[in-house]
Amino acid sequence: MRDDNCIFCKIANGVIPSETIYEDDMFRVILDLGPASRGHALILPKQHYKDICELEEETAKKVLPLAAKIGNAMKNSLGCAGFNVVQNNGKAAGQTVFHFHVHLIPRYEEGPVMVSWVPGEADPGELIQTGDAIRSALQSEGHNQ
Repeated sequence: MRDDNCIFCKIANGVIPSETIYEDDMFRVILDLGPASRGHALILPKQHYKDICELEEETAKKVLPLAAKIGNAMKNSLGCAGFNVVQNNGKAAGQTVFHFHVHLIPRYEEGPVMVSWVPGEADPGELIQTGDAIRSALQSEGHNQ
């Protein structure tokens, strides 16, 4: 299914032009117009999914292998030392376009710090409560532990 009002559906399906670096029957990979670093790319499925929770399993199975393929090409062609694979879900997580997509962000030696956080401290009791809550939700949804 496609959403005629979704800009990423339009880009993924060639309605809006983009700097495409890879395309197959399920995905288009484009260079981001607001890059965090040189070569920042987006993996866009051609079908519309709001976020990872709506993503079909068949599409999900192909996302990480594609990210590895593109990331390896980035390392070989751009000279980056590594790359981040970033996927945001929901406004609070930084998602601004509600069409599932994956950011591939090349990282260069001495480049800016990004996609990082300061590790906090976890209270053992809080970890148990949090774990119980998540396990309970998984069980009610019919998922195994």
